[in-house]
Amino acid sequence: MRLRQDRIVASLAALVILAFAGTAIAQTATEVGTWKLNLAKSKYNPGPLPKGNTVTITAASGGLHVVANGEDANGKPTGIDYTATFDGKDAAVKGAPAYDSTSMKRIDANTTEQTRKKEGKTVQTVTRKISADGKTMTVTTRGKDENGRTINNVAVYDKQ
Repeated sequence: MRLRQDRIVASLAALVILAFAGTAIAQTATEVGTWKLNLAKSKYNPGPLPKGNTVTITAASGGLHVVANGEDANGKPTGIDYTATFDGKDAAVKGAPAYDSTSMKRIDANTTEQTRKKEGKTVQTVTRKISADGKTMTVTTRGKDENGRTINNVAVYDKQ
């Protein structure tokens, strides 16, 4: 009986340690936080620039939950929402007219790469880089927009 209790206690202790370790790892993700688009530093080719965008990134099990809300150049509300892991597997995206899924891979502590797809076909590639001081996020997007135009956008965000 005592041996069984010891095993249960050891198992519970291991679960607690794993839970804290997972939280610590998630909290070290440099992307986590709220980011506001810096229009003066951003370049959208062919454009136009949106009126604004705010991205909130939170840690999720094995990855990130991303919610972005803003206004396009005409003042129309925009927004996306997805949760993706760093395993390169496709995750559903809500609200993006140009793509319906994304996959992520971590390149290093400050860099991730994404592949965005529409109906299974790659339409955009994205590199997200966090500055060494953690205050700036640069998102470079190449591919096609929802109208089939070739885009090469560099969106610069400031941490809030």
